Formats: sequence, C-alpha cells, structure tokens
Amino acid sequence: MARPLIVIPSRIGAMRLPRKPLAEIAGEPMVVHVWRRTMEADAGDVVVATDAPEIAEAIEKAGGKAVMTRADHPSGSDRVFEAANIVDPDGRIDIIVNVQGDQPVLEPSLIRDTIAPLADPAVDIATVAAILTDPATVLEPSVVKMIGTPLPGGNTFRALYFTRAPAPFGPGPLYVHIGLYAYRRAALGRFVKLPPSPLELREKLEQLRALEAGMRIDVKRVGSVPMSVDTPDDLEKVRAYFRAGAN
Repeated sequence: MARPLIVIPSRIGAMRLPRKPLAEIAGEPMVVHVWRRTMEADAGDVVVATDAPEIAEAIEKAGGKAVMTRADHPSGSDRVFEAANIVDPDGRIDIIVNVQGDQPVLEPSLIRDTIAPLADPAVDIATVAAILTDPATVLEPSVVKMIGTPLPGGNTFRALYFTRAPAPFGPGPLYVHIGLYAYRRAALGRFVKLPPSPLELREKLEQLRALEAGMRIDVKRVGSVPMSVDTPDDLEKVRAYFRAGAN
C-alpha cells in the first residue's frame, strides 16, 4: 500500500495576519518550519499546496515539494483534495493528511497520532484532541471542544460533536480539538462535494459537515495542544519560543 500523502495547505491571504505563511521565524518563513516538522514525522510523502508562487519558491528552496492550486478554494480541505489529485492522479494513495500551515512548533508525533485511528477500516476521518488544562480558555470560542464517546483502550474516541461552547456539561474533562485530519481518499472526495451543513454554518466548524452526513470521525487523545499562529501576538510568542532555544 502506498504511503500516506501529507498535504500542508498554505494560502497567501489572511485577514488577521497578512502573508502569514511567509512570516519570518528564526530566519525562515513559517511555512518552512511547518514543512520541516512534518518531514520529521516520517509518516508519508509531504507536499505544500499553495496559491502563491512565493510560497512554492520558499518550500522548493528549502528542498521540499510544492504544488500550485486554485486561489478560490473555500477551505483548506478543498485545497488538499486538489493537491492530492495533482500529485496522485491515479488514486493509488488511500490516506490523505491535512496539516495546518500555522503550527511551526508542531510535534512530529502528532501527525502519526492523527493517522493512527484509520487502522480501523470503519473510520472515515481521524483527528486528535487533548485535555483542556487552562480554565481561562473554557469560554473562548476559538478553543474548539470535542465531544466523544470513549472506545476500548481509552485513548481514542468516536466523535459525536464539535463545538465552540463549553461542553459537555457536568464533571469530567473537556477536550480541545487540534486541527489535524487524516482522511480516507474516498471520504475526502465525498466531503468536499457536500454542501455546507446547518450545524457547520452555525458553529463555523467544517468537520460538522462530515458528522451531519453520517461519516465516522475517530479522535486520538494526545498530551498537549501545539501553538498556532493566528495573530501578530501569536507570532511574537512563537518567535520568543525559538529565541529561547526551545526548538
């Protein structure tokens, strides 16, 4: 069986942080840091899917592979699917992984953890979540919570819902969803053809489209949530992390 294809979707436009993928961190563009971390996972072939020649140039200069995709994709998932069809037009690769391009300190092991639930052939999509440890973020809409039922073994859940609200109610941990996805090729193809669903539009969470369509999402529990860059403040925190030598 062919190794998974790991795609890093990277678009040049960003509302809160213009030209985010090219933001300099420790002498290199952020997208290059994400690519390096992804390569370290050794979990599959890696490609950056972009709409900007300068992003492709930065990746190729670092020794990576980039493919040009359309600029009008409504989501990263659509860009990932286009890239998969460019790289593997014959459909030999069954597992496609979506790694967000704004996590320059991503632990490579998280990518392997994301793929792991697909060992069960009944699973359509796999992802990861960690216990929420910062009480100050419980009410933050940007911190997405995963609600799931534990599967045998205790480290994996079958997802029932994802929400920006503090849920589920009652005693027990809350789980923060981490935006890494591993798809079966057929599931990704089906997903991008579906129209946005009512709950997806209400919560602004595209994974709800899959759940509303009856697709199975399994979630592996991991130890921590990687830092992501969405704002100038986030970028400064990541730069400070690198300056401290924590990379």
